[in-house]
Amino acid sequence: MRAHVGDQLVVESPATGATRRDGEIVGLHHEDGTPPYDVRWSDTGEVTLVFPGPDAHIRHVEHGPGRTHEHSGPSVDEADAGSEGAPLGGVPNAGDIGRRVAAERERQGLSRAETARRARMAPEYLAYLEERLADPNLATLIRLAGALGTSVAALRGGGIDLPPGQGQALLHPQLRDLAPDECRARLSTHGVGRIAVSTPDGPAVVPVNYEVIDDAIAFRTAPDSVPSAAVGTDVAFEVDHVDEAMSQGWSVLAVGPARVVTDPDAVRRLADRAHNKPWAGGEREMWVSIQPTRLTGRRITPADQ
Repeated sequence: MRAHVGDQLVVESPATGATRRDGEIVGLHHEDGTPPYDVRWSDTGEVTLVFPGPDAHIRHVEHGPGRTHEHSGPSVDEADAGSEGAPLGGVPNAGDIGRRVAAERERQGLSRAETARRARMAPEYLAYLEERLADPNLATLIRLAGALGTSVAALRGGGIDLPPGQGQALLHPQLRDLAPDECRARLSTHGVGRIAVSTPDGPAVVPVNYEVIDDAIAFRTAPDSVPSAAVGTDVAFEVDHVDEAMSQGWSVLAVGPARVVTDPDAVRRLADRAHNKPWAGGEREMWVSIQPTRLTGRRITPADQ
């Protein structure tokens, strides 16, 4: 039997069977009712992420008066929920903390079952943390950090504000050139990139938030700004992503002429399709378009990927 919103979650003392806490399930995180649940506890009114253990019971209320029945533990087959190969629910959507936990565990050659045993948690819950957008509490992070021999700050991404590339390098990296279609896919529709220009004071590289429309890279700036020096010249535009949790990343470089967009219809079209305002703020209504004549990229990954 599966849990449903509105069911009761009762946590009993394993020694006496007396109820220690009970609450109402107010949210389920998977279609099939797989834990964890959001529970509004009767004694606090707080909604907390809960993974039922062996001392937890779900009281399921059927439609109609007086019809209830009860079962213990997780609400789906544990062999399915805790499988180490496939993500829960078949949809991989890991958060940064989960990816850091999985990366550190694999780096140390620890199985999920062994890591869960060391951290005193259910393997199914560790699977959820690694494979879903989870928000574990401090106590859970402390146990995981102890099990993996690292720190809570490291699991939370304590070095996220450091310059990229200071994470642990791969032992056996694989460097692969990206095809033009892969480069375009990584540029996607918008983002933040860096443009290299020549100025009277020398070369400069500045970040701009950009749009990709009809294979052209476009950004807004002011006529007297540093990025405006790109107009009328061939420029280099670079976008990259470094995944510190997985010690891998990619970089895409576009080279081509930059021009000012002056046609009113084209300017209106760019403004209508823009995802956000220029980060630098102020009056920056001059659109600059770069039409790539050369598009190259590289990706670094573990050798076995």
